[in-house]
Amino acid sequence: MSDSNTLKLAKALIQRPSVTPDDQGCQPLLAERLQAIGFEIEHLRFGEVDNLWARRGKAAPLFCFAGHTDVVPTGPEKDWRFPPFSAHEEDGLLYGRGSADMKGSVAAFVTACERFVAEHPDHRGSIAFLITSDEEGPAKNGTVKVIETLEQRGEKIDWCLVGEPSSTHKLADVIKNGRRGSLGANLTVHGIQGHVAYPHLARNPVHAFAPALLQLTTEVWDQGNDHFPATSFQISNINAGAGASNVIPGKLEVQFNLRFSTELNESVIRQRVEAILNQHALDYEIDWQLSGQPFLTAEGELVDAIRKAVKQICAYETELSTAGGTSDGRFIAPTGAQVVELGPLNATIHQLNEHVSIADLDNLSRIYQRTLEYLL
Repeated sequence: MSDSNTLKLAKALIQRPSVTPDDQGCQPLLAERLQAIGFEIEHLRFGEVDNLWARRGKAAPLFCFAGHTDVVPTGPEKDWRFPPFSAHEEDGLLYGRGSADMKGSVAAFVTACERFVAEHPDHRGSIAFLITSDEEGPAKNGTVKVIETLEQRGEKIDWCLVGEPSSTHKLADVIKNGRRGSLGANLTVHGIQGHVAYPHLARNPVHAFAPALLQLTTEVWDQGNDHFPATSFQISNINAGAGASNVIPGKLEVQFNLRFSTELNESVIRQRVEAILNQHALDYEIDWQLSGQPFLTAEGELVDAIRKAVKQICAYETELSTAGGTSDGRFIAPTGAQVVELGPLNATIHQLNEHVSIADLDNLSRIYQRTLEYLL
């Protein structure tokens, strides 16, 4: 039987078109529910980004639910089976932008807490919510700024459960106990523009870069380790040319990204990439952007509690993984917190017709509640 409270709250959140960074009233709705069960509420706005910090209790240890209310754009709404912010139910599924990533998880956070507090009003430690509207965007004024605020006042998270959609084939079959680092770059290779019939009067940056490209894409950066796959290098965009077939381009622009394991760090990667570029005597400029360092939460209290909760609610074991993209966990883990991600299936996130199983939302809320019970 469906937990109507979780479903109703998920629908209320989905019906707010909170395309990043516009919260559209999602956080006030959450704050109202949390305040009613004894949470102290802080609305932290940085730039155009709304953030919510809510805490119940003042003692350690501090357990934090972390998530986001912003969603990615819908794409052409006419291509959706149902309007993307209608929160349509059909055949046991809840459709809508953000249903899986991650308003369903946020709703499950709240209902899990409501039941837990009703049953354990004098629980030990504290429970907190860190909710941002800047996870799907630049991520400059969201979780990272809230964490800076908490650090400045000495408020430390011990355990953090992030509601990112971690599941692959069935609910909670995979939980993320770490993430790879992400280092991107904008590379400009300079040449000399000219006529294709007079190449001796020009210098083609595409030709100059080609041997370096081959070396970069075939480089073995590391072998990975027991927790992380090997570091990967991928070109995401490449552009050159004046728009005419008879003009040698004057510059080449390349965007690339490395997802790296704990075997490497940002400094080593930059040195190795630039050594390859220099080896080929390129005239270049490069602008690096570090999106996040790799992090790993070893098996311990939080991992053990979540594993036990999944086994009890779902009757199967979960798998630990560090695969996938980045999450806001990268801002929380460096404070010393144990960070684990657990949410619904990720099969339709950011896609047309994004959806989530209603039964999975109910069970996810129960897993979250059981995790609280094991830890607090």
